[in-house]
Amino acid sequence: MNTGVVSRRYAKALLAYVKEAGTEDKVYEEARRLAASFAEVPGLRQAVDNPVLDARTKLGLLREGAGGKGVSKELIRFFTLVLEERREKFLQFMMWSYIDLYREDKRIIIGRLTTAVPAPRLAKRLEEASSRQTKGKVMIETKVDPSLLGGYVFEIAGRRMDASVANQLKRVEQQFIAKNRRIV
Repeated sequence: MNTGVVSRRYAKALLAYVKEAGTEDKVYEEARRLAASFAEVPGLRQAVDNPVLDARTKLGLLREGAGGKGVSKELIRFFTLVLEERREKFLQFMMWSYIDLYREDKRIIIGRLTTAVPAPRLAKRLEEASSRQTKGKVMIETKVDPSLLGGYVFEIAGRRMDASVANQLKRVEQQFIAKNRRIV
């Protein structure tokens, strides 16, 4: 069966279950933590996929990856179901799918802001302006890249605004080359 199909079905079921229980926000944070754990600790995925380990050990690893002892009983129950059905190899994709479905349900849009130096005020202003424009909640992930030289690059909903000094210099260089080709 297709990884995306299985993952999406389980994620939809998890979202419906936690919405009914009223814990979708808590499970969202736990799913984000677990997804980050999968990314930071490659051995976690290997351990969860390992057929030699028993379900109790795997459940303990997943609980730790999702936040430790304070993990919601709904997510623990979900992990138990996944382990019983032997679908643990899809678990990382299930968490990503749940995060996407949750954001879609809550109208949360993720933007990415890359600046040459840290710019928290710019991030806040762009977040507020984007929220008004999209009529949804916008969360901005920031990253510092000194190679921009100045300015910023903002990406949201498939659009990109490049107001960096590096990009402006590149444009000037391209115009200069194009103009000099005509002269020669």
